Amino acid sequence: MLDRLSELEKRYDELTRQLASPEHASDPSSLASLGRELSRLEPVVSTLREVRRLEAEQAATQELATDSDEDVRVMAHEELQRLQTDREALEDQLRRLLVPRDPNDDRSVIIEVRAGTGGEEASLFAADLYRMYARYAERQGWAIELLAVSESDSGGYKEAIAEVTADGAYSRLKYESGVHRVQRVPSTESSGRIHTSTATVAVLPEAEEVEIDLPEKDLRIDVKRSSGPGGQSVNTTDSAVRVTHIPSGLVVDIQDEKSQHKNKAKALAILRARLLDLKRQEQAEERGEQRRSQVGSGERSEKIRTYNFPDDRVTDHRIGLTVHNLPGLLAGDLDRLIEPLIAHDQAERMALASGADRTDGSRP
Repeated sequence: MLDRLSELEKRYDELTRQLASPEHASDPSSLASLGRELSRLEPVVSTLREVRRLEAEQAATQELATDSDEDVRVMAHEELQRLQTDREALEDQLRRLLVPRDPNDDRSVIIEVRAGTGGEEASLFAADLYRMYARYAERQGWAIELLAVSESDSGGYKEAIAEVTADGAYSRLKYESGVHRVQRVPSTESSGRIHTSTATVAVLPEAEEVEIDLPEKDLRIDVKRSSGPGGQSVNTTDSAVRVTHIPSGLVVDIQDEKSQHKNKAKALAILRARLLDLKRQEQAEERGEQRRSQVGSGERSEKIRTYNFPDDRVTDHRIGLTVHNLPGLLAGDLDRLIEPLIAHDQAERMALASGADRTDGSRP
């Protein structure tokens, strides 16, 4: 750990010098890249230097602890206790800062919500979930755009795909991937019987064009006349786009925009995100990685949460957390669930990192 901290500090100092050099000052893209790396290292280096300052202060105070004056010795011992407490807190903070981050955490996301089992009630629940994420994005000050939607006869959503554009959106929304279950009495149920329905959520980090290359030979692009709501101009032009990625067989249909060009751009963005997700899964399997915990697994088939309307409670099964005020949660107050999930995930990562430190004999 000490070696790693030393390397990070050297890199931090090198970045500081590079940012001040004239050759980088004339290159905006280089400046932005260096600035992002520097901002990630700054908390680690500043905490490390504060630990060193406390160590030096402890050494100076230790000398006073052997002073001939009893009052001085008493004050020195009290100060040493305070310094030790502060130092241990900072060292714990350093360990958290050194926990490996998900490289996709800073990305925007594509979020896909689909009705599962339960017929029309499932589509209504899927619409509730989509609105929950839209309201959460608004609370966070994030931009959200509905890319594609397929409505059910009852006004629910068979499928809704949206783009959330914001630095760090993936770091918070990634815990939403999986099967969401709802227990409630449908408005059409005259006997008051509780129904159980499901919806699936997929949260995909958005891929850059340079990361996922889509050569024309790998794509089949079909255009057709849009169907469903959208206005006369939509229905009288060939604006709907279906993009098929031939190597993988993935298909994306978009018809929401009046412009064929916009629909194609949206379809390609969704396709890139899905291909990046597929690539990440394949890499994990090749490395033989075991899931660290269920919290960050992102398994589509895994039941992660139950929304119980009669009891006004929501339970996240991965960490055994139950919260109440379900209407508030659906109105976008999602941090009550996300924050504990993040804390649990970080604790798991810290435990793994500490185990590695003990294995190689290093210590902070």
